[in-house]
Amino acid sequence: MSGAPEDSSGTPTPHLGVLRRLAQLGKAFFITGNRRETRVLVFAMFALCLAVGVVQVFVSYAGRNFITSLSQRDPPAFYRNLWIYLSAFALAVPVGVFYRYTAERLSLLWRQWMTHLLVKRYFFNRAYYRLRSSNRVDNPDQRISEDVKSFTTGVLGYLLTAINSVVTLCAFLGVLWMISWKLPVGLLVFAAVGTGLSILIGKRLVGLHFKQYQKEADFRYSLIRIRDNAESIAFFRGEKREHRDLVVRFAEVVANTMWIIGWNRTLGFFTNGYNYVALIIPTLIVGPLFMQGAVEFGVVTQAESAFAQVLMALSVIVAQFDGLSAFAAGIKRLGGLWDELDDFDAEDALMEKDAQPPVEEDAPCLKLTDLTVQTPGADKTLTRKLNFTLPPGKSVLIMGASGTGKSSLLRTIAGLWQSGEGSIERPKLNDLIFLSQRPYMVLGNLREQLVYPQSEEGADEELIRDALEKVHFTEVLDRVDGDFGRSIDWTNILSLGEQQRISFARIFLRKPVLAFLDEATSSLDEENERFLYLSLRELGISFVSVGHRSTLKEFHDHLIELNKDGTVEISEI
Repeated sequence: MSGAPEDSSGTPTPHLGVLRRLAQLGKAFFITGNRRETRVLVFAMFALCLAVGVVQVFVSYAGRNFITSLSQRDPPAFYRNLWIYLSAFALAVPVGVFYRYTAERLSLLWRQWMTHLLVKRYFFNRAYYRLRSSNRVDNPDQRISEDVKSFTTGVLGYLLTAINSVVTLCAFLGVLWMISWKLPVGLLVFAAVGTGLSILIGKRLVGLHFKQYQKEADFRYSLIRIRDNAESIAFFRGEKREHRDLVVRFAEVVANTMWIIGWNRTLGFFTNGYNYVALIIPTLIVGPLFMQGAVEFGVVTQAESAFAQVLMALSVIVAQFDGLSAFAAGIKRLGGLWDELDDFDAEDALMEKDAQPPVEEDAPCLKLTDLTVQTPGADKTLTRKLNFTLPPGKSVLIMGASGTGKSSLLRTIAGLWQSGEGSIERPKLNDLIFLSQRPYMVLGNLREQLVYPQSEEGADEELIRDALEKVHFTEVLDRVDGDFGRSIDWTNILSLGEQQRISFARIFLRKPVLAFLDEATSSLDEENERFLYLSLRELGISFVSVGHRSTLKEFHDHLIELNKDGTVEISEI
């Protein structure tokens, strides 16, 4: 993992590299984000943070005088100090509210910037496609959505906590020292011992929270996968198997949660005891002074309040260790995604130097020269020395036994796979279209569905109707009551055969130079398949088909047969 130092055992420990990189992200946000709004919010946040500290000291002295006048049974002083005390509250409320509001706005702004950056990197060089086979990064969707949110909220939250702690220390240590030097000294010793013991007891929680993120994400993904494959599961009557798998995954969630609960219990014994002991320390120190008449009763309550404020500032780790451990686990997961994207960028740079099929993307037709197709990583060679030229307006059918690399050949031509040798000449990607066996149905209306991946703006409804007529599927308009702007759950509403017709309609709308059809009519009957292919030939575009049916041969001009030993047989039909 790039940027990850290793410990003496050779195990990667990416925390320092991750924290350094995320600190750089924070700096980049303040420099390249919405600079004006960001700077205004940062200035307001720090100003309000200082205001909170000043108001806390004001409230402390107002409360001290109020309690003292009460203990002295002085009605005029009591009511005068009551109004001062209430005025302090009236000032503290808006300062606290706007302080939190400003922090939340800044956190949201940071999340927007960071999410846009990660999503951009997620799509760059098809990283989303390559992450499917990654064994280091699970559930990138959760890392981008949940972990970014936790990171931006957590960083600002803990940063403000640290700043508040410094302000509180500066404000109240002087107050405690003026009462008795024993108060700040005892406080520092007590907080140092408590922090050290809490880290020693609770450090196991970081690893447990990291596993919890993973287990929860795996369980949620299983539920999503069942929803996306509901029909297949129903046909197989696989409910018991899927139920068993879900129970097993949820059991892992529960088991890890039990470990977290157990360690929180152990940590709770210490933190609760720590908090209760903290209640009596200031009284033990100031109480004798009051009984000797050296201080007023209000000083006792002020000492308790100030001691609690400073102790809270010094005991951030003790008070929030469980939250800090979960936050650290989230940073580790987010950093893992960032490292993996960095590795992809490094691999792309190496691929530019290593042997790979060069692609010329401005050719008038498809031409393959000595093309050797290999799986990613060059672990296996599927096709050797393929030489073929597809003239404009012509078609070719690729056939072969399962595992001979028919779809892999299309992936290599499209640039999804970059391992191998030889050269590829083809039209630009914008002039190509790829239809898979299971078409991709976007989340959107009928207009967006048919013009994908282009924008629906300017889409001519008459052209859309004409395309639907060419694939014999105008009845899809009945599903949306003739409304091209209506969205439905296309994947579950349309059968696979109907989805394949929608996919073909995209060809008639887009009119590409070259179309690739990977088992694109496998769910259609032979009559409809014949109609679609004949319509495709009338369109006059070149197309490359992958299929098993021998009936497909009559719609193509050439045949490429792939053998399991990597050899190729080419013939005219």
